Order: sequence, then structure tokens, then C-alpha cells
Amino acid sequence: MRLPPPRVLVIALGNPDRGDDGVGLVVAQCLRELLPSDVQIISASGDALSLIPTWADFDAIICIDAAAPANAPGRIHRFDLTAAGLPSKLAVASSHALGLAEAIALARALQEAPRQIIVYAVEGACFAAGAPITADVTAAAVDVARRVAADVDWLRQEQATVNV
Repeated sequence: MRLPPPRVLVIALGNPDRGDDGVGLVVAQCLRELLPSDVQIISASGDALSLIPTWADFDAIICIDAAAPANAPGRIHRFDLTAAGLPSKLAVASSHALGLAEAIALARALQEAPRQIIVYAVEGACFAAGAPITADVTAAAVDVARRVAADVDWLRQEQATVNV
């Protein structure tokens, strides 16, 4: 008996009108050509808490978001949150009022979080209204898309093994 593939959701967070905050949306565009058609990709901006009902029916989620300016625009951070939360230093760097870290923590408290959660955070340089995404962050978006595609493959294999 062959089980259906695990349900994986990719969530691209960001605002395309605020410079590097749009990196998640650029990654989502790249992923539409890289991922199997049964992997859902959504784009979201604003309050991350509204995502909790969206991801409740998935086995795994991968989130992509920008991180506030640091020393290395375009630097990619990957966090496997299966057993932990986002590091507090990076979590407070979100440009959203209630960010992804708070949404994940609440979903876990409500027992509505997927079993596996991976977050990619790309350090940005410019978050000004109307600014374009910077070259360093655009280049990082292509790399993140490749990494997310590899993670989706890994999650689907990992989940298939767990489900057997």
C-alpha cells in the first residue's frame, strides 16, 4: 500500500513595496518552477498569526522571511524548528507587528503547529517604503529557493518514512 505524499506548505512572507522585505515573495516565484505541483506555496504579508489556521492541516511547513538589517545583507539563516523556537535575537528582527516566532509559539501552545517547521531568514539592508529589493538579497533569494526545494524533497522522504 502506497501512502500519499506528506502535505508540505511553503509560506513566503513579506511586503513587495518595502525593499528587502519582499525577499520571500521572490523566493516563491522561483519555487513555482522547482516544486512538485502538490506542494502548496502561499504568499502572505502582515500579521503572521493569521497563518495558524492555514498551516493546521499540513505535516510540514517551510517559511521564508526577511530579517532586519544586520552586518551582512543577503546572509541566509536556516532554522529547523521541529524541537525549538526561533532564536530570540532574530525573532525580534521581524518587520511584522506580531511575527512568525509568536505565531509558531502560539500554534504550538494550541497544538495546531505542524510537526516539522523550517524557517529561512534572509538579512536585508533596506526596508524603506517604495524601495526596490537590493542586489545582495535578490541573489540570496535564488539560493534560498534551491535550498527550500531540497528541504521539500527531504521532508517528503522523511515523512514518508515516518508514515510507513
